[in-house]
Amino acid sequence: MHTLPTQCPICNGEISVTRINCRDCDTTFEGRFSVGAFAQLTPKQLEFVETFIRCEGKITRMEDELKLSYPTIRNRLRAIIKAMGYEPELDEDGGLNEQERKQILEDLDAGKISYEDAIQLLGEQEE
Repeated sequence: MHTLPTQCPICNGEISVTRINCRDCDTTFEGRFSVGAFAQLTPKQLEFVETFIRCEGKITRMEDELKLSYPTIRNRLRAIIKAMGYEPELDEDGGLNEQERKQILEDLDAGKISYEDAIQLLGEQEE
């Protein structure tokens, strides 16, 4: 079974679900259906959410499982919150502190995160 695409492969427009079918009784419903906030997430983000739930929301457990730093995990969670259409709360100073920035760069240097992830984590705080 395939996952529901969130963007049109032709024009990158938003996908609208218009038909639902029951495999057991073969009943079909047609109309416009909402796919929910989770449909906005990438497969990588959904995997992160699954890990978050499995770890009962405990970031220290996620650090061990994902081998990522606390700031990296927290920033990925913020990115997921934004992707779902919500506005995450900011730290008191509204961004990363020097230690968090340093940790992101260390994670990048150690190969724990990609260049794109580092740019995203650092860049999101500059908005």
